[in-house]
Amino acid sequence: MQPEPPRRVAAPAGTRYHEQSRNGRQRFWHRLGEFLIVGGLFMVAMVLLVGIGMAVGQALGFDPAPEDGGDRLLADPLADQALALTGLALGIPAVLLAVLWCGMRPPGTVVSVVGRMRWRWLGLCAAVAFPLMAVQMGVLVLWEWLGSGDEVFEGDAPGVTRLLAGLVLFAALVPFQAAAEEFVFRGWLVQFFGGFLRSPWPGVCVASVLFALAHGFGGWSGFFLLLYSALWWGWLVQRTGGLEAVIAMHTANNVLSFGLALALGQLAESGTAADAPWQALVVELVSAPVFCLVVDRMARARGIDSRRPADPAGSPPEAQPGPLPPGLSATGTGTAPDTGTGTGLPA
Repeated sequence: MQPEPPRRVAAPAGTRYHEQSRNGRQRFWHRLGEFLIVGGLFMVAMVLLVGIGMAVGQALGFDPAPEDGGDRLLADPLADQALALTGLALGIPAVLLAVLWCGMRPPGTVVSVVGRMRWRWLGLCAAVAFPLMAVQMGVLVLWEWLGSGDEVFEGDAPGVTRLLAGLVLFAALVPFQAAAEEFVFRGWLVQFFGGFLRSPWPGVCVASVLFALAHGFGGWSGFFLLLYSALWWGWLVQRTGGLEAVIAMHTANNVLSFGLALALGQLAESGTAADAPWQALVVELVSAPVFCLVVDRMARARGIDSRRPADPAGSPPEAQPGPLPPGLSATGTGTAPDTGTGTGLPA
């Protein structure tokens, strides 16, 4: 008897990040199943979390938000933000289960071409992201202070205990929330389109627009800021072959944003990046490419894989080249793999 073929098969060696779903196992109903699982699991988990969170919150003494509280569920802005961050983090298991059950490939291929999180690389990217984001926010605060004066600091600053508790809370929850958004928009969606399109850019563009819309529409400056950042981040994912760099930047942005709003006593009034003013867009026009180009240079210097290596340690078997779509070689491009990034994207 012939051995049963493995259930999870990775894409062939040499494939780029957006091509990681090309394992020869997916059909139309598998792709449809991924959408249903991601959307269905996320919605069901959110409903359960909101119910449980509200019950726990009231048991701990947190009152429900007033009727004029907007989208908030709890009156305490810190508790409400913790509930929201936890809910968004549920996107991680939703994506991983969809890839595992319907994509029939290793879930780690959503994270990177080597099939796992490259923790050292993530740390190096964070070491660039946090200082750069701190400078960016300092420039914005200074710009707003020069224009509005002391109105910038008119919020009721929290006590030391609440401030420290909030910073610990954001440091613990934001990385999962940021990673979940990257798993969905820079990872799974782009790889979904990469399963049948040669170029990564259709998937990157569609995912970037959806990413901007997912934050709500607060104004044109906020929308274009989100779209512009998302396009640069999509480019960086292709250059580095994984989500680590954009998870680091997303985490730095949100941790420092929430922390600053809490320190200034403005957490209850703080919105999303969709509400960003035009000054934030101007600063982002410079900071986004600076971060992406610096990290890209670091990746090249350290030999970070942008294509799936031949045999990542401990990885499941690779798909054979035969089942790939017509006209594509085992590299997914119709040409031999090169030693650079091979993304076909501008440097």
